[in-house]
Amino acid sequence: MRKLKSVSALMLGLLSSCSLIPTYHRPSMAVSAGYPDAGGGSGPAAADIGWKQFFRDPALQDLISLSLANNRNLRVSVLNVEEAQANYRVSRASLFPTIDGAASLDRTHTPANLNGGQVGDVRDYSLGAEAVSWELDLFGKIRSEAKANHETYLSEADTALSAKISLVAEVSSEYYTWLADRQSLRIAQNTAMADQKTLTLTQLELSHGTATAMDVAQAQITYQKAMADVAQYQRQVGQDMDQLVLLVGAPIPADVQKKMDAITGLSDEPALPQVPAGLPSDLLTRRPDIRAAEHSLLAANANIGAARAAFFPSISLTASGGFASNSLSDLFGAGQSSWVFQPQITIPIFTAGANMANLDLADLEKKVQIATYQETIQSAFHDVSDALVARQTYVDQVDAQQKLVNADTRYYQLALMRFKAGIDNYLNVLVAQDSLLSARLTLVSLQLAQQQNEITLYKALGGGWEANGSAPVPQTPATTPAKAQTQPPGQPAKLMTD
Repeated sequence: MRKLKSVSALMLGLLSSCSLIPTYHRPSMAVSAGYPDAGGGSGPAAADIGWKQFFRDPALQDLISLSLANNRNLRVSVLNVEEAQANYRVSRASLFPTIDGAASLDRTHTPANLNGGQVGDVRDYSLGAEAVSWELDLFGKIRSEAKANHETYLSEADTALSAKISLVAEVSSEYYTWLADRQSLRIAQNTAMADQKTLTLTQLELSHGTATAMDVAQAQITYQKAMADVAQYQRQVGQDMDQLVLLVGAPIPADVQKKMDAITGLSDEPALPQVPAGLPSDLLTRRPDIRAAEHSLLAANANIGAARAAFFPSISLTASGGFASNSLSDLFGAGQSSWVFQPQITIPIFTAGANMANLDLADLEKKVQIATYQETIQSAFHDVSDALVARQTYVDQVDAQQKLVNADTRYYQLALMRFKAGIDNYLNVLVAQDSLLSARLTLVSLQLAQQQNEITLYKALGGGWEANGSAPVPQTPATTPAKAQTQPPGQPAKLMTD
């Protein structure tokens, strides 16, 4: 028992040997302490709000769930995590001796003329175990390598989380794009239908002498322009759906498609909640890509320890023990035990500068990782700051665009009234209608940009990596996309652009 305790103490002492890994100090953030424009809501952090709480459209929730289960890029990221974990397990196993069981039979036959006139037939049996070249980690080389592989594994795990966040944001952004293009398509289709009726009516008036060929040509131009818009948005809607299928990684089920078709446009979407910005220092723990960059830095730091340990001697042990006999029946008999113990020490004397070059290389790699880590923080700061600046400006721009739509609607009504009264020609009506159509389509695109900006901010703050967060959704909503303006009473069908 005393010998067993002594061996255990020796093992623990060898495994807890010194480490030459430099003391780690987290680099400076290299960004301001606060965002230039940090206004916009208060409440739980984005990372604590699950994507099911942030995106409350059931169809969008189904699409995100499908993408997380089927998207191939995300699947590759998960497999990279498993690969890094396996590499870590392999390097960590080097800290312990490898013990193999061994059984052998050696049989030698010697002819009589070479063995004093007698035929020689010798058999040697052995059974035992051996520890194959176990290196004692006196200077922490193996533990440094294991530490580097462990940090690489953690980096890959956070990279997979970052890929998950990006996928959630991509799917939701593409879904909103699809809704916006469908809404724009309906605007273009309704406008084309109204223009076709106008063209037919103008041609009829020409046959009765109450309209001119110029009026017919102007009506034809307006109709063909609307048809071109219809073709454009039909193409965009189809491409949006193709992109959604690619992100989802599988055909969209019929029940999910039914939910999607029930949504008429952005104006039917639940408002996205506003998330508070917090401080830039929060990003260090909230953003998986920043954590991944720091783990890569820690791996580079550990590699310096391994490079330093290469300058010191290494000791390896090879041992075997068991039973040996020239007769199988006597293999386990008294006095048949055998053992071999072969310690070996290797001291670097001349490496032509390889060890020093490896150390320099490890130092340079750490410097690269420090710069990468700081650049990742700066990029994250930029993403959040940009989205915060855009948040209020989008609110103002959408409001101004809605007022422009109202003004264009009134202008169109007046132009139509003046045409009917014989004060103006039909060209003014067409110009007013074209301006109204452009204003409505621009309003839809701005509403889409506003929603996508909220998604970008949610992603930039580290939200979207889990379905249900640990905090309630903030009550302050983002500005809801404006409802499409209804047709004024008594106006022609061409005003029905929603």
